[in-house]
Amino acid sequence: MNPIRITCSILFAFAIIFPAAASGQRDFLTPEEIELVRDAQEIDSRIEVLTQAIDRRFAVMNLDVSAPKVKKSGEWGSLPEGTRSQLFLDIRRLLQKAVDDIDNLSERPESAVAPDPEKRKGDTSFAVLFPKAVRSLASSSQRYMPVLRSQLDRASSNEEKGSILGSLELCQQIIDSVAKLPAEVPKKAGKKT
Repeated sequence: MNPIRITCSILFAFAIIFPAAASGQRDFLTPEEIELVRDAQEIDSRIEVLTQAIDRRFAVMNLDVSAPKVKKSGEWGSLPEGTRSQLFLDIRRLLQKAVDDIDNLSERPESAVAPDPEKRKGDTSFAVLFPKAVRSLASSSQRYMPVLRSQLDRASSNEEKGSILGSLELCQQIIDSVAKLPAEVPKKAGKKT
């Protein structure tokens, strides 16, 4: 057989198979969550949005991670949908996104978006917001770990088990990263009158 014809046949098969596979892949964020992530340019706000998106997936599976109440629930739209395996994969991907966002800023702090001083009070420097974001993500990771461990034995497939194990590993990495931060500055007590 002609090598050119074989190559063309293979390329044609790839052109048909890969777009179909790519279009079948679901997004790990709802359209409303995508907008909230886009709007949350400061790292502490971004991490808050990502952890709330994770909390929503646990809520869909009726798994209590002691999540704080969502401040502006109307902006979030309807709850995410998917199978248990898909929701655990979403959680792993969201944790990875949070880690990637933090890693990117730690490597290039000059790329951090400065908050609007009229909208945010107090010190909004990178030196304050970055550790705050890491500690916030670590706190959420500590909430997630016991639930993830409890669900590991209940995993119905290898994919689900892999997503849970990957999430557990990311949570541990996040918690361990807090040790690399400078010591947290205690807040000043308000004046008593």
